[in-house]
Amino acid sequence: MHLRGIVLPGGEPGELWVADGVICAEPVAGATTVCDGGYILPGLVDAHCHIGIGPRGAASLSEAAAQAVIDRDAGTLLIRDCGSPIDTRPLQTRDDLPRIIRAGRHLARPKRYIPTIGVELDEPGLLPNAVRDQAAAGDGWVKLVGDWIDRSTGDLAPLWPDDVLAEAVAAAHDAGARVTAHVFGADALPGLIGAGIDCIEHGTGLSPDTIAAMAARGTALVPTLINIETFPAIADRAAKYPRYAAHMRALHAHVRDTVGAAIEAGIPIYAGSDAGGGIRHGRLLDEIVALRTAGLTGAQALAAASWAARDWLGVPGLVAGAPADLLVTRTDPRLDPDALRHPELLLLRGCVLGTAGLREQWQRA
Repeated sequence: MHLRGIVLPGGEPGELWVADGVICAEPVAGATTVCDGGYILPGLVDAHCHIGIGPRGAASLSEAAAQAVIDRDAGTLLIRDCGSPIDTRPLQTRDDLPRIIRAGRHLARPKRYIPTIGVELDEPGLLPNAVRDQAAAGDGWVKLVGDWIDRSTGDLAPLWPDDVLAEAVAAAHDAGARVTAHVFGADALPGLIGAGIDCIEHGTGLSPDTIAAMAARGTALVPTLINIETFPAIADRAAKYPRYAAHMRALHAHVRDTVGAAIEAGIPIYAGSDAGGGIRHGRLLDEIVALRTAGLTGAQALAAASWAARDWLGVPGLVAGAPADLLVTRTDPRLDPDALRHPELLLLRGCVLGTAGLREQWQRA
């Protein structure tokens, strides 16, 4: 195949050739031109997604595959699966599904996370060994539950002592894995950041001090803004715990300012929908739009869900030898994010996933 258009992120006119599912450095003889104009960009990346979590907990493998198809058809061609209760490795063998980078199972304490989703550790000191297990089972990421409601106090509280976190993060790094953590409130953040964690999910409790610490360390943030929009409903269901309910409403009320301060401080930010369970799949574009409203420019928000996220995850973009995973839009998606809702062309592993007309054209070719 041959494509011609404005190539992002550079923004200059260019040409790409695809053969055997990869991008080629040189023209390919006899290639069919499937794109002549528009904007060509690396496939979208959902940096916080859950393939295998359904409304009732663990999904079946077929349900997980259906979730991945929904994300794929919305342009998400690379997923960092940020914790799943099922083994989704069989999905990684399917050429018709997005590439999935798995984080294994959530690591939590008993009654301190969604039931049946994570591995529950009876003692905090078991965390380092559990991290080693999940590092071996995943694809270079480990997911911790950093805080959750403590029903004995009626509010969010950390799950792990600081010294255990430091040992656990070091164990992951020794195994060649990075660590990320679910964190809503403020209290768990200093210990996690101080332990050298690689990424914070949500981060609604960030303060000037923890923002400065993350910026200094280069710790990434995936704010999942469309998930944060569910906080008022969570608070409404938590009338039995008024401190927790009030806390969740306050975090929701200040989230745009919090993320805006993180952006201003230069914290690396990536787009994640938190799809699975309460958030339906296929909504990454909504997160891109939300990041723009929080203070990222159009180009920065798109980068957070495309080429910058790929660099962070170690997956190449539009370079020679890289898998041909890309989108083509008619208008500039940096200026018009809605262009991503109806791409002119989707390629996954060099196969066309676009309109019926384009698909028929490729089949004829």
